[in-house]
Amino acid sequence: MRYDLVLFDNDGVLVDSEPVSNRLLAGYLTELGHETSYEDSIRDYMGSAMHRIHDTVLERTGQRLPAEFDDEFHARVFAAFERELKPVPGVADVLRQLADAEVPFCVASSGSHERIRVGHRAAGLGGWFDDARIFSAEDVGRGKPAPDLFLHAARSMGVAPERCAVVEDSPLGVQAGIAAGMDVYGFTGMTPPERLAGAKALFPTMGELAALLA
Repeated sequence: MRYDLVLFDNDGVLVDSEPVSNRLLAGYLTELGHETSYEDSIRDYMGSAMHRIHDTVLERTGQRLPAEFDDEFHARVFAAFERELKPVPGVADVLRQLADAEVPFCVASSGSHERIRVGHRAAGLGGWFDDARIFSAEDVGRGKPAPDLFLHAARSMGVAPERCAVVEDSPLGVQAGIAAGMDVYGFTGMTPPERLAGAKALFPTMGELAALLA
C-alpha cells in the first residue's frame, strides 16, 4: 500500500446519503420560498458544510434562512436515515481490506459529528470508526473546499499530507484534497467524471478502489 492514511468523505462515499439529504434539502428550501430542485441541490450543495447553504441563499436572495433551519433540516434527515440509509455498495469490503493491510483510515466529512454517527449507525458501519477517527468541518470552522479539515485530520492521525489519500465524490471535496497536498481519488457513483477534474484517478464502483490505492 502506497499510503500511510486514507481519508474518506462520508456522504456518498461511505453511506449512500446524498440522494436522501439532497431530496430533503431541496424540499425544505422550496418550502421556505427558495425554489430548489433536487438537481439544483446536488449541483450547489453536495459535499458542502451547512454554512455554505446559508451563505449561498443569502448571496442569491438577500434573505437569511431561519434560525431553526439547521435543527429542522437535521431532524428530517436523521429520521429518513433511520428508515432508509444504506452503506455505499462495496465500501465495507474496502474497509476490511485496509484493516487487513494495517493501513489507517478515517472519516473527514463536511457533516456534523452527530450526522456522521447517525448515518454510520443506520448503515451498519459504526464498528469501523471510533471517535478518534471521525473528523468534521465542525472541528475546524471552514468546510470544503478549504483544505483545513483534511489537514486537521492528517495532523491528528500523525501523518504528513503527502502520505495521504483522499476518497471523495464531490467537486468541493476534490478541491479541498488537492489544496491539502494529498492524492485524491474521485468516486463517480453519482457524480459526472468531468465534475471531479483534478483527481489522481476516477472510479465508478468501490470494488476498484483498493487496487488504485495499492
